[in-house]
Amino acid sequence: MRTKDALGRHGEDLAAKFLQDAGIEVLERNWRCRLGEIDIVALDGECLVVCEVKTRRSLAAGGPLEAVTPVKVARLRRLTATWLADQDRSFDEIRIDVIGVHRPRRGRTVIEHLKWVS
Repeated sequence: MRTKDALGRHGEDLAAKFLQDAGIEVLERNWRCRLGEIDIVALDGECLVVCEVKTRRSLAAGGPLEAVTPVKVARLRRLTATWLADQDRSFDEIRIDVIGVHRPRRGRTVIEHLKWVS
């Protein structure tokens, strides 16, 4: 596994645990279709949460949350619609979240959770 892939997987593991510790149920991880991938699909009470995880070692090019552009959010919306089309249930509320993980080579890992209502 490439170093970048391993870092991303580690960030997703930390993000999933972070969500679970916050009482959010993780339904799926790394769900894929022809349009792309959803890192985490979760349930926060009755709210469906589609979560993008960005992990960085350095902040030189900006923080991990800054890596989620409007184009990426639009893709997440399309992916969410595709995921929903395969489900037997509906959700009154749907949220797209971003979890940024800053995992420096030295020092403490910082996790930020940005909640967006879609």
